[in-house]
Formats: sequence, structure tokens, C-alpha cells
Amino acid sequence: MALSYFQERGTPASLDGSSPVTPSGPASRGANALSSRITSVLSASYADLEIRDALETLDARGVKNTAETRRQIRLDVQKEVIQCNGEIVKDFGEVAEQLRRIGTAIKSLNSYCADMRSHIAAANRETGPVLEEATTLMTQRKQVESKQQILQAFNSHFLVSDEEATVLTSTAEPVNEEFFQVLTRVKKINHDCEVLLGTEDQRLGLEVLEHSSKQLNAAFQKLYRWIQREFKTLDLENPQISASVRRSLRVLAERPTLFQSCLDSFAEARESILSDSFHAALTGSASEGEHIATKPIEFHAHDPLRYVGDMLAWVHSTTVSEREALENLFISDGDEIKRSIQEGLESEPWLKEEGTEIFDGRKALNQLVSRDLTGVARLLRQRTEQVIQSHDDATLAYKITNLIGFYKSTFVKLLGVDSDVLDIFSTLEASAMRQFRANMRDYVAAVQGDLAVAPADLSPPDFLDDALQTLKVLAKSYDTSAAGTDDQGHGFQAVLVEALDPFMAGCVNLQKGLEQPGSAIFAINCLMATKEVLSVYPFAKERVEDMNDTIEEQVAQLVEYQHQFLLHESGLIVLLEALSDITDSDESLKSIAQLDAFKPDALVAASQQLDEFLPSALIDAAENLKRLKNRKMIQDITDQAASSFCEDFESVEAKMIAADDLFYDEDKEDEEQEPALRDLFPRTSGEIRVLLS
Repeated sequence: MALSYFQERGTPASLDGSSPVTPSGPASRGANALSSRITSVLSASYADLEIRDALETLDARGVKNTAETRRQIRLDVQKEVIQCNGEIVKDFGEVAEQLRRIGTAIKSLNSYCADMRSHIAAANRETGPVLEEATTLMTQRKQVESKQQILQAFNSHFLVSDEEATVLTSTAEPVNEEFFQVLTRVKKINHDCEVLLGTEDQRLGLEVLEHSSKQLNAAFQKLYRWIQREFKTLDLENPQISASVRRSLRVLAERPTLFQSCLDSFAEARESILSDSFHAALTGSASEGEHIATKPIEFHAHDPLRYVGDMLAWVHSTTVSEREALENLFISDGDEIKRSIQEGLESEPWLKEEGTEIFDGRKALNQLVSRDLTGVARLLRQRTEQVIQSHDDATLAYKITNLIGFYKSTFVKLLGVDSDVLDIFSTLEASAMRQFRANMRDYVAAVQGDLAVAPADLSPPDFLDDALQTLKVLAKSYDTSAAGTDDQGHGFQAVLVEALDPFMAGCVNLQKGLEQPGSAIFAINCLMATKEVLSVYPFAKERVEDMNDTIEEQVAQLVEYQHQFLLHESGLIVLLEALSDITDSDESLKSIAQLDAFKPDALVAASQQLDEFLPSALIDAAENLKRLKNRKMIQDITDQAASSFCEDFESVEAKMIAADDLFYDEDKEDEEQEPALRDLFPRTSGEIRVLLS
């Protein structure tokens, strides 16, 4: 090996990598070997992992870098490689021996497997039919289990047990929570039968539907009878109705016919109970002969008005109590009842009327309370009409009318405008009003004989005073009733027609027999007395305004009378009549001096008459109106007449001054002229106004 190594090292290679050339000499070969060696050393990468591993291996062996070691290292390495190869060959021999033993075992196993396969094949041939039969049985078992589950589900959903059927239909069982739960379940079964009817075989669905329908009908009949029994023993005075009854009614509403029949029975029972209670409150004993502890109305209400008022108050109190007791029945569950009735009408569409509301809880409540009060209202009408017809006092009849009207407006708020009870109140109100008119007409006919002459002092006659006293009572009664604020006084006009107009007509007849100023004074006195009574009531405003217009007309007549009195007593009427045809033209004004009334003697006489009249003019004029009851009106009328008199005087004065101006000549101022009109009649309008103020 060393020889081959030196041979290789001694064979140089060409520097350019081409084929070697034959050395020309020893120096050339040495140079090439050295160059090659240097090149090899320089080209080696000492960072190579293989070199590093080799160096680490040498270091691990503890090889020292000596010449001997470098010469023997290749031989040592080759020796170790040969030794290793020998050990590997030895180990592979052992492996081969083990593989031979494994092959023998495998052959034995293959033989055993073949025997097992033959046995398994034989077993499969013998157990195949049994396995097939077992598979079939397992499949059938799964099908049976599935059908059993379906059957159980069907029984649990569509069928009820005998115990549940007993709870649902037996009258011996109570109507409790369990009953409603079973009823809800049967209703769901009945509804879900639509699914069964949608299958190909509808027989099962029809049978279940028929069975559930029978159970539902029996359940609703049981519920209907139970509610009727509960209504008979239900204590509405204590006042809340039980929750079970409200729930039962809500459920029973799904059968509108039974629901309405139940309400009819309840209304009849309550009507009888309330009628007995009202009779007991009136007389002190019930229909069964039992006596009540409270004092009866007929014994302590001696006054007819109080008697009627106590009856109406009892009816009102009972109505409020009845409404409060039944309010939860329809108001709290009104929406549920409405939905239940809607469901019932969908199942019984022939009961539904087109255009009608399905259910209104508040309206149903009002109707039920009205029906409960039918007997009471009938008895109230009989007793009230007896009171009205047995008294001839018109004031009493009208007070009863207003009392009934007040309670009528109250019942409108309680029961609505469609309540039948309101018809009773309307009838009673009309009856009392008819009796009032009849009594008033009888009274008017009785006093007609007193309508002879007016009193000497021209004060309102006695029959008018009596009528006004009655009118005060009637007006006060109307004012305290609801009518006084509801119709702006229109209802009181009928009272005025009956209680005032006939007496005012009698005053007019008396006035016709009087002369002025007595006629106007009498009319004003009567009107002012009537106005004083009515003016305090706003609802009589229209009639008061009419009276004011009539009073103004009468006052105008008195003003004119006083005006004429002043003109005649002062003598000014003669001058006015003389000047009536005089215009503002110069020719007409110049003719004034030629008039008889304006001749010197006549004009002086007129001036003297005026002077005598003026000091006591107002006193004399007021004396004419002394029988007028309103002192301020006397002063106002006299002042207006005096003002008109002053205007007339100013007119006469102006024309006399104009005439004097036409006849006055400044050139003849020093000469003697005819006396001027103003000199003969010296009073001025300013003086007149001062004296008559």
C-alpha cells in the first residue's frame, strides 16, 4: 500500500488538468510533485465538516503528530477497516441463521393458517343460514320498536287516560286546575287531528276527532253547569269575584251559545236578588218574610222628594256596587274573552252576524248591569209615578223632574247611553214634567179670577209675587241639577213658559187698562221684579235680555211722557208748534215776529210761564214717576226728558236769535226800534240747563 501511495505521489499531473507528459528529468518531476502538493494543501478547506470530524477522531485516539505516526496511520486505518468488515460479516452470518429459523416458523404458521381458514370456511357454511335469519329478526325487531315508539307517542298525544276523562267529564269531580289542564290537552288533540286527516288513511283521524269532540262537549257542559251553580252562591257584596269563575267564563266563551245562556241565567238571578233587596229596603221585609236591620225608606222618608231621592240613591249605590263587583268579570279578562269568542265563532260560524262587534267588555258589562237592574227599575217607576200623580204641587213635580234628570246623567256615565235603564229615567222625567205642566195650568186657572185691576201703587200684583216665589224655587232646583250646566238653559225655557209666561200675560192684560205713565210704570215694576229673580241664574240670560229690551221700550215711553210734560208745563210747546213750519231761510225767519205766539204780549206771557215752571220742574216731573220702584230709573228718565227739553229750547232760541239778527239795523241804533224777541223772552239755554241739572 505504501508503494502504491509513493507511486501516486510520484506521478505529477499537468498544471492545466490535461493528460500527463513524460518528465524530462528529475528536477522537473520534483517541481511538479511539490507544486501539486502545495496546490492540494492550499485548495483543501479546513472548515469542511469531514476534515473536522477526521481531526476530532484523531484527537480522540490520542494520536500524536509524529513522522512514525504519519507513516503508519494509513496502514492502521486500513487494518481497522478490515477488522470491522470481518466483524460485520460475522454478524451477518448470525443474522442469516436467525432468518433461516424465522422462515421455518413462518412456514409452520402458514400451515396453521391454512388449517384455520379451512375450519372457518366450514363454520361459515354451517352458520350462514343462522346469521341471515338473525339479521332478519334484528331488522324486524327495529321495525317493531319503531312502531311501538310511534304508538306510544300517539297514545300519549292523542289519547287521554280514563282518569283524565273522568276529571274532564264527570260532574262528581271538581272544576280545578287539573280539569283545565286536561281540557287544554283535549283541545290540542282536537286541533291536531287535522294532521291525521291529512294522511291517506283518514279513519284514525276521524275516530280521534269524534272522540275528542264528544269529550270537549261533555267538558263544556260540565263547566257550564258548574258556573251556573257558582253564580247562585256567588257573593257579589263581598265584592271580588273569584279567579276560578273568571277563568271558567273565559274558557266557556269558546262556546258562545253556552256563554250567553250562562250570562242570561246570571242576569235573571241577579235581577230577582236586586228586586228583593230593593223591596226590602222600601218596606223593611224581604220576599221570604225576613226582616232587615236597616230602617225602611217608606217609614222614614215622609217628604215625597226625599222619598224619591232615597229610592234613586239606593238604586245608584246598588248600581255602583254591582258594576264594581262585575267589572273584573269583563274588563280584566276582556281581551281573553274576546279571543275565546272569536275562536268559538270560527268553529260555529252560523252564530256570527255580519257587521256586529265580536265582544266589547265594557259594553257587555253595562248591558249585564242594566239587565240586573230591570226589576229594580220597574219597581222604581211604579213608586215614583205614584208619588208624582198623588201630589198637585207643581214645585214638587219639577224638583222630582230635576232630581230624576240628575240621576239620569249619572247613570249615563255609569252604564252608557244605550242602557235600557235610561228609558225608565226618561219616562219618569217626562211624566214628572207633564205633571208639573198640569199642576201649573191648574194653578193659573185658579188665579185667573184675581186678574181684575192693577194695584193702586202700580206694584207687581200678588199673583205675580206668588209666581216669582215659585219661580225662585224652580230656578234654584234647576240650577242645582245637572241640567243647569248641560244644556245652557234650554230646558228651563219650558219652565218659564209654564211658570212665568201666563202670569206675565196677566200683567199685560192689567196694563191695557192703564194710561200713561201708569201703564209703563206698572210694566217696568213687573219686569224689574221678574228680572231680579232671574238675573242671578246664567241659564236665564236669554229671557233677561228680552226683558231688558221690553224695559227699554217702556222707559222710552216714560222719557217721552216726561218730555211732553216739561214742554206743556213750561209753555214751550206753543213756541215749538208755532216754529214747526219755519225753515232756515231769511224769508221764513222774518215771518217769526208775525206769528201769534211770538207777538210781544204772548211771548212775555210764555216767558213768565217758563219762569214759574223752572224752579219746581224736576220735582214736578219726578212726582209723575213716584210709583216706579226703581229710584235710580226715575232720576235717569227725568234727566233724559230734561235733556230733550233743553234741546228743544235751544232750537227755539236759535231761531229767535236768527230772526232778531235779520231785523236789527245798526244805522238806526240811535232811533227807537221794535223790541227784539230775545228782550221779550230773555231766558238762555245755559240758564235752562243749569236749572234743570
